[in-house]
Amino acid sequence: MNNSKNLFINGEWVAAENGKTFVDINPSTGLAWADVADASKRDAAKAVDAAHAAHKAWAAINYKERARLLLKAADVFEARVPEAAQMLAQEGGGWFGKGMFEAGYVPDVLRAAAATLYGDIGQVMPSAYGKVSMVVRQSLGVVTVISPWNFPLLLTMRGVAFALAAGNTIVIKPSEETPVVGGVFFAQCFEEAGFPAGVVNVVTCSRESVVEVGDELVENPKVKAISYTGSTPIGRMIASKAGMLLKKACVELGGKDALVILDDADLDRAVRAATFGSFMHQGQICMSVERIIVDRKIADEFIGKFADRTAQLKVGNTDDKANVIGPIISERQAEKIEQQIREAISQGAVLQTGGTRDGLFIYPTILTDVTTDMSVWRDETFGPVAAVIVVDSEEEAIALANDSVYGLSCGVITRDEERGMRVVNQIDTGMAHINCCSVNDEPHIPFGGTKDSGLGRHGGKWSIETFSETRWITLDRGGRPYPF
Repeated sequence: MNNSKNLFINGEWVAAENGKTFVDINPSTGLAWADVADASKRDAAKAVDAAHAAHKAWAAINYKERARLLLKAADVFEARVPEAAQMLAQEGGGWFGKGMFEAGYVPDVLRAAAATLYGDIGQVMPSAYGKVSMVVRQSLGVVTVISPWNFPLLLTMRGVAFALAAGNTIVIKPSEETPVVGGVFFAQCFEEAGFPAGVVNVVTCSRESVVEVGDELVENPKVKAISYTGSTPIGRMIASKAGMLLKKACVELGGKDALVILDDADLDRAVRAATFGSFMHQGQICMSVERIIVDRKIADEFIGKFADRTAQLKVGNTDDKANVIGPIISERQAEKIEQQIREAISQGAVLQTGGTRDGLFIYPTILTDVTTDMSVWRDETFGPVAAVIVVDSEEEAIALANDSVYGLSCGVITRDEERGMRVVNQIDTGMAHINCCSVNDEPHIPFGGTKDSGLGRHGGKWSIETFSETRWITLDRGGRPYPF
């Protein structure tokens, strides 16, 4: 088991005020992996106080210095990619390839954030009175980043880097499932990069403490904005509280994304997209392909090839780099996935491959003859399960793709790009990809969804808009007439 991991508040490593810790488990083995500080509400308040005290000085730093520090942090994270990838495999149960991608992606987020500091900072507007009329963006203050376990490096940094670039200070609360790589590791890297004390703070806590700590990080009056990635029910509560308190919130939530395979699709491309989109990181991605809609003319051939490819995916402890399908993150989640599979089969779905479970390992599963009233079609699975429905027309495919409370991402496979554009423009999602699956992301793009998949956008200039305030400032030179 790794050494005890403390909180990082105001540039110092400190134990939780109450002295409590909790055990962090390696899901591949079920064994203790680290002992982590279990913060209380008071610890969270101290972290917010530290970030609040550091804000004015950080916001006042010359933009070139902020960019330099962000670029330095990118170099630090990059130098530790192999270490981070190993942690992602051991603490998060991810395949080695997934870990290398995620850890390697994070430095690019920091560099993209640094690049925004060399862009425009506002606009000059026309004035009827000859004023110098300026619209500028200014930092908000303290931004709390409440991040998930599935991509704890990437999804945390997405909330952190651009908010820092905008001049805000940060408190990170990682998931209790990945508190080290999603929190402690961030503190180590930002400390090594030389960030001033209080600019980045990290509080970790157990599931038992998460409500009181989370509430403090949302409701504390010194917190001005919240970045949250996670489940829709929790995201609704956070966004509701933020709205009531007139705070900004960017919440990226669940998904039930569709891959639409039209009758003119390149089948090999479709199979590759379906396999990656459905089973990358055991399907534990908000934008995983959970619903596959395929035209009847090619359905049998597609399903056969998809099942053959899926059956070859190796399952097991992710310390073995050959195992591309690792464990489900927790017993609670594994039970939910297994229940969806069993229920669908009992209701008439046909199991093409997979469907078995060995502890936290669930073999990648394909279900056909699925109907729209099944839970596996309607509810987020967040596991290695692909539900397939066969359709007879493009119009039916579009209607089924839209038949969801979620609207995060989608994919459409067709040899006709014009047709692909026509189809994606009728699917109600925040993101859409032609001849690729729904799983796509880049640091500088607007990432987010519609409907129950969230509110706001992370990434690039859209993050700067999210985590800054718009102000109108005028400079009058005696040209405005007064009525008296």
